[in-house]
Amino acid sequence: MIVYLHGFNSTPQSKKARELHAYMTARGLGADFVCPQLPHWPDDAIAAAERAIAAAAGRPVTLVGSSLGGFYATWLAERHDLRAVLLNPACMAARDLHPLVGTQRNLYSGEEYELTEAHIEAWERLRVPRITPSRYLLIVETGDEVLDYREAVALYEGARQIVVEGGDHTLVSFPRHLPTILEFAGYPPG
Repeated sequence: MIVYLHGFNSTPQSKKARELHAYMTARGLGADFVCPQLPHWPDDAIAAAERAIAAAAGRPVTLVGSSLGGFYATWLAERHDLRAVLLNPACMAARDLHPLVGTQRNLYSGEEYELTEAHIEAWERLRVPRITPSRYLLIVETGDEVLDYREAVALYEGARQIVVEGGDHTLVSFPRHLPTILEFAGYPPG
């Protein structure tokens, strides 16, 4: 089963979530895809992801996390002994999102909320300083204008890594990595 964790101010309607679901559906695997709506509160986002993991009812789960979803996927993978594919992940969510404290608006749903110091403190508590490299497939683009891809390359040293020259934070090369993502998750080539 694939549990996709979307990024900051996003929803299950994000482009990458829809592309991965469509690809899996075309391979007859659509029922193996789950993308929970992650609330803006970090502890609530973790709880939503853990409910999706629990719903797998013992089936193998691979997390796929984009940006802030990659940050959450790292915490969850370490806690629950799972594999995770990280797409331009946020490595230092508290630091990187701190400048955005104030009113936020979800890009897809239009929901407005206040990003507060409590969010920042929660992200700091969830930060994983050292990872188990064998759990991860890291996919980053060097042209990411939001996050420094080199931080992810360093944090996930020893993990399987795909570093694509150019691109941006949306991970424009994403469609070409879909077969690799499913292979990493344990699905047979299709």
